[in-house]
Amino acid sequence: MTLTAAPVGTAGVPSVPHGHTALRLEWQFLPKELRALVEDELGSPVVRAESRTSGFTPGFASVLTAESGAQVFVKAASKIAQAAIAESYDVEIRKVSALADAVPAPRLEWFSRDESWVVLGYESVPSRQPRRPWTPADLTRALDLADEIALPADRMPAELEVTPLVEDLPELVAGWEVVDADWPHRDEAAALAASLASLSADHLVHADLRDDNILLAADGRTLACDWNWPALGTPWQDSVDLLISAHGDGVDAEAVLRGRERLATVEPDHVDRWLSGVTGFMLAASQRPVPPTSPYLRIHNRWTAEAAWSWLAQRRGWA
Repeated sequence: MTLTAAPVGTAGVPSVPHGHTALRLEWQFLPKELRALVEDELGSPVVRAESRTSGFTPGFASVLTAESGAQVFVKAASKIAQAAIAESYDVEIRKVSALADAVPAPRLEWFSRDESWVVLGYESVPSRQPRRPWTPADLTRALDLADEIALPADRMPAELEVTPLVEDLPELVAGWEVVDADWPHRDEAAALAASLASLSADHLVHADLRDDNILLAADGRTLACDWNWPALGTPWQDSVDLLISAHGDGVDAEAVLRGRERLATVEPDHVDRWLSGVTGFMLAASQRPVPPTSPYLRIHNRWTAEAAWSWLAQRRGWA
């Protein structure tokens, strides 16, 4: 299937209902054995469960409060009914355990893996997610977080096994192959994306740093969640990903980029390569079937593609 030409910008593309994108399992519907395991970790029965409805996966995700007052944020997925999600949670356990305190992230307090379920118990952090549309203060905190995450290779934990992101997600390079030849400047954009592999891949990247994966904690910390996709990339990749969404919200991303020490010195062509890769990747993803348990995922894909394309076209002077 190919994609036909579309206007620059996000006009006409439905917006994502931020904070209300996931259809998740609820506490009372989990197997009693699983609930007993969690309550054993908490030390008393659960009296309140607050589901977190952001993100695009259907796994269980709730802040649980016990009778004793103890709290924990629990993620869980069935290996039978949600095999792909359970596998990603299993990866998350390994990656978060390896990262430990190397990056700003909620503390993983315990986990469980058996033949049926993968369960993660994180510290419950009083916090909120960044507001959308982005505000200057929230965007600054998010970009500061991206800078903290971007560890050089020699400062990464030795046990953390990561590979270049373009190897993990080859659609970043090849996504434009499914886009119709009539798309404006398609060949130029495809060539930019094809050259992504020549960029440095010597820093840690979160690779999925969106507003719904960021916690602005009440104690002043800014934390990144959902470490399913850490990889090697450039030290500015996560920041540009954040700025794509900011551009889509109407923020002057160019002004922000010029005002950030780490971003201001990046070769403009390198940023353009990344924007083109993200556009092709998201356009390709938007053509896949809509998962019944994640009804807004393809809208998110298309919106992000349009935002990245709009910024790229603006930078390149493409009408």
